[in-house]
Amino acid sequence: MWKGRFQTETSNLVKRYGESISYDWRLYAHDIEGSIAHAAALQDAGIINKTEERAIGRGLREIKKEIESGKFRFKTSLEDIHMNIERALTEKIGAPGAKLHTARSRNDQVALDVRLYCRAESKAIHNRILDLQKALLSLAVKQPEAVVPGYTHLQRGQPVLFSHHLLAYVEMLERDKERIRDGYKRINVMPLGSGALAGSTIPLNRKLVAQKLDFPAITQNSMDAVSDRDFIAELLFTISMVGVHLSRLSEDVILWASAEFGFIELSDAHTTGSSLMPQKKNPDVAELTRGKTGRLVGNLMTLLTTIKGLPMTYNRDLQEDKEPLFDSIDQIKLALEVFAEMMAVAKVREERTLAATSDPFLLATDLADYLVLKGVPFRDAHEIIGKLTAHSIKERRDFPDFRLDEYREFSTAFEGDVYRVLDIKTALKARKAIGAPSPGNVSKQITKWQKQFATSKAL
Repeated sequence: MWKGRFQTETSNLVKRYGESISYDWRLYAHDIEGSIAHAAALQDAGIINKTEERAIGRGLREIKKEIESGKFRFKTSLEDIHMNIERALTEKIGAPGAKLHTARSRNDQVALDVRLYCRAESKAIHNRILDLQKALLSLAVKQPEAVVPGYTHLQRGQPVLFSHHLLAYVEMLERDKERIRDGYKRINVMPLGSGALAGSTIPLNRKLVAQKLDFPAITQNSMDAVSDRDFIAELLFTISMVGVHLSRLSEDVILWASAEFGFIELSDAHTTGSSLMPQKKNPDVAELTRGKTGRLVGNLMTLLTTIKGLPMTYNRDLQEDKEPLFDSIDQIKLALEVFAEMMAVAKVREERTLAATSDPFLLATDLADYLVLKGVPFRDAHEIIGKLTAHSIKERRDFPDFRLDEYREFSTAFEGDVYRVLDIKTALKARKAIGAPSPGNVSKQITKWQKQFATSKAL
C-alpha cells in the first residue's frame, strides 16, 4: 500500500500487531457492496469506462462467492478486509482493479462498511427483540389468571397478575426497539467520498453512491465523517440496555425457577444438570445472560474510552471499534434468540403462585386504603395497619382470622365490610387506574400488544 514511501519492509511483529483481517473479514459483503457503488461513481465521473465497471462488479461478486464458499484465502500481510479484496480483484481482472481505490481512502471505506454493517445488524436485533416480546406475550396469554406477589426490596409487597409482570418486560423491550429505530437514523448516513479527511480533487457523485446503497442522507463534513464513531457507541449503549433488561428478566427467572419460589418450570431443553448432584436442574441460560451483560457494558466502555481523547480526524485507535462491536452484536442476538425460545415453552406452576399470594400481608395496603375511604387520614391508616400487622405476627393469626371487635380495637372505622377487602380477586379488580394490574386493564394491554405485533413491520 505504501511501498513508494518506505525503504524497509514492515516488521513481521508490526504486521501481526496491526492486522485486523482476523476479525474484520466479516465486513466482506458490505465492503463489496460499497465498492460496486463506488465503481459506478468512478464510471459516472469518467475515471473508468463501462467495460471496466462491469469487470469490477463481476470480479467482486466472484470474490464474494469464494468467501461464502470458504475458498477465499485471507492474508494477514494485507492487514484488512479492504486490501484483501482489492488485491484479489486486481489479480483477477488486472488494471481495472487497481483503479478502484481512486478518490477513496480506507478511512471513508471502513466508515461506510461499518455503517452498512450496523444498519443490517440493527434490523436483526430489532426483529429478535420483537420475537422475545411475542414469546413473553404468549406466556402471559396462557396464564391470564395466575397471580404472584409483587416484590419491592425482594420482599412481598402487593399481589399482581403474573401476566402484568411479564408485560413489564414487554414495555422495557419496546423502549429498546424505539432506541434501535432512533439510532438507525444516525447510522443511515453515507460517508463515502470523504477521502482520508478532506475529500478528493476528483469529485464523485456522492448522491449516486447514496442512492445505490439506499442511504437517505449524506455526511456533510469530511473530517467528521471519517472519525465519527458516535453511531457505534449509540448502538452499543442500546445493546447494553437490552442486556440490562435481559439480566433483570434473568434474575426473575432464576428466582421463579428455584425450589424456594417454584413459580415456573423451565423445559429440559433450556436447562442443564450437575456433574455431581443428579437432582439438579439449573437455569444456565438465564445465568449466562446475566453474566454476559457485564461484557456488553464493558464493550461500550471500551469504545467510549477509545474515542474520548482522539484528535481529529482518523487515528489508528479507531481500529479497536470493531471487536467490541462484533462481540456485542453476536452476544445480544444469541441471547435474545435463546431467551425467546426458552420463555415460549416455560410453564407456570399456578399452585405455587397461589400459595405465595395467599399471604394475607399482601393486602395490608388494601386495608390502609379501606380506612382512607372511611375518612381516616392516610398517615394514621398506615400506622393502624402497621400495628395490626405487628399484632398478627405476635398472635400468629392472619388478618381474616380476626373478629370485627378485634379490628375495632385498632380503629372504630372498621366495619363489617372489611372482610370483602381480604380477597385477592377483589383487590386486583380494584386496581383500575391506568397502568395498574386489574384483570380488565391487563386484558386490554394484551389485546393492544397482540394487535401491535400483528401489524409490526421490520426495521
